[in-house]
Amino acid sequence: MREAKWQDYELIDTSDGERLERWGDVILIRPDPQIIWSSGKMNPLWQQANARYVRSSSGGGAWETYRETPEVWKIKWHDLTFKLRTMGFKHTGIFPEQAVNWEYAAQKIAKAGRQLKILNLFGYTGAATLACMKAGAAVTHVDASKGMVQFAKENAEASGTADLSVRWLVDDCVKFVQRENRRGNKYDGIIMDPPSYGRGPNGEVWKLEEQLSPLVEMCLPVLSEDAEFFILNSYTTGLSAAVMEYLLGLMIKTGFGGQVSGDEIGLRVTESDLILPCGSTAIWEK
Repeated sequence: MREAKWQDYELIDTSDGERLERWGDVILIRPDPQIIWSSGKMNPLWQQANARYVRSSSGGGAWETYRETPEVWKIKWHDLTFKLRTMGFKHTGIFPEQAVNWEYAAQKIAKAGRQLKILNLFGYTGAATLACMKAGAAVTHVDASKGMVQFAKENAEASGTADLSVRWLVDDCVKFVQRENRRGNKYDGIIMDPPSYGRGPNGEVWKLEEQLSPLVEMCLPVLSEDAEFFILNSYTTGLSAAVMEYLLGLMIKTGFGGQVSGDEIGLRVTESDLILPCGSTAIWEK
């Protein structure tokens, strides 16, 4: 399992379906259905959290605030700065386990010896985009949510990367890639982190396990002949790292050569020293 490394984030403890986390100076408790064990919650910070996200039996949920919690606060990862908020669906604006993928992409870009063009699809609040920009890439960041793209721009401002080479696009990822194919535009690296569930351009509901193969296939024509990597991430239970590795092997390695790997990504729990699985990533690289 690939483990994300942090200073400003810490997964302190896990118990009874919940995570106890430190985000800078803010302590949060968030639900996690994978945590099916009980550790006794002996750490005193369980009783000192700023806020807890509580799921509703009717769906969704809400934050319960116990101590003063900033509306917006910041944490750092290396020399990047990310803004955080207690958002809907238990989120804060950052998926800390993804730091292993930011690190990987940044290292590949820095070692390339040329400026790479990177396409970040379903770019969310831009952490991967910022890491690639900082490493010297020209990045195209695409997300269908205007609010998330604005959040990403704010992260770029906070990190001092706003003047680097980037295109911020509020667009449907599928339609954008189709247009880029018609235009003949190519990218040296693609990062794809699609949601488990979504809606198509006509409002139709789709599931990632049913649509992932077409999503990857549509990207092949915009992958340059000298491409460096393709990162595919998933939080969908039915899509293991091995399944995604096999998919990239068939669809990319067959035509581009190189090698493919897949693994779970996770966060080390301070209290137990175990690593909590937090998703799966498959990577094709030249």
